Amino acid sequence: MPERRVRPTIHDVARRAGVSATTVSHTFSGKGVVAAATREHVREVARELGYRPDAVARGLRNSRLGVLALVLRPLETLDSFLPEGVDYFLRFAGQAALAAMQLGYGLMLVSDPTQESSPSAALACDGFLITEPVQGDPLVRMLIDERIPFLTVGRDPANADYDTWIDTGTTQMTYEVLRHLTEAGASRVALVTGTDRNSWNIDAENAYRAWAADRGQEPLVVHQPETAGESGGSAAAHELLRAASPPDAVYCLTGRHAAGLLRAVTERGYTVPGDIRIVAGSDSEHSRSTTPPITSVDLGPELLARVAVTMLVNRLESLDRPIPPGDLHGRLIVRGSTA
Repeated sequence: MPERRVRPTIHDVARRAGVSATTVSHTFSGKGVVAAATREHVREVARELGYRPDAVARGLRNSRLGVLALVLRPLETLDSFLPEGVDYFLRFAGQAALAAMQLGYGLMLVSDPTQESSPSAALACDGFLITEPVQGDPLVRMLIDERIPFLTVGRDPANADYDTWIDTGTTQMTYEVLRHLTEAGASRVALVTGTDRNSWNIDAENAYRAWAADRGQEPLVVHQPETAGESGGSAAAHELLRAASPPDAVYCLTGRHAAGLLRAVTERGYTVPGDIRIVAGSDSEHSRSTTPPITSVDLGPELLARVAVTMLVNRLESLDRPIPPGDLHGRLIVRGSTA
């Protein structure tokens, strides 16, 4: 059979023309401000490549499709769609789908539309939900430029041009965890964060450093990639135990890091919680099934999902439905790693 001809994409045009994908989009949609010379250059490149704007997506966007798009941002840095032991994303997506259905919408899980691998039809969705956008998030910028309604769970730390985001209470929860550890007898608390530049990592570290400064304590912070999983926690343990003043408590933002750290310190002969107390910033199967089980923050993804969907649909329909009640900063579940 003859090979199917691959259609050029907006990214192909942008790369050949030396402009952004947003500029190409604005050239053909008439939105935004594009200099006449740039617009003509982009159109000429498009003609050379045989590019045609996606009229289907544009046409759908001009009418109500009844579908919300969900972009689970952190998953793009992890090693699989549902990393072993991590259930936050599954819980969030499942509850978001149910909440959307109850409000008359469908929910479509999509990859980042700013990436070449994403289908352009994703932009036809009525609105977008994005979990934990990264600093200077290109998708947030694209949605602002294209005037597509969206809401983020957590904020883009480098973008003050929008206010449609949910504060997940990371700062408040960090102080609650630190208070719990000191009440459990800890005097030297360390922090292990991921390397994604999102508000969860940034706000937690800022709160920890402010807390340490108030106590006159030298902060002890280790960064490990989210992709490292348990091995990242093991590497963090090695670094922390080599410190001039090793910690007697560690707050790991991810459950997989916490599980790896627990295994590493016990293999070195330390007892938990006797010598070192451990808290995970996100409850997961890893933190529940270790020995001892790890004290963790249940981030409450079900409530976050219901609130996010309700807020986004209210914006789409210019309504003021009641927002589901509850505390969005999560709750601390105390287990054997600190008890």
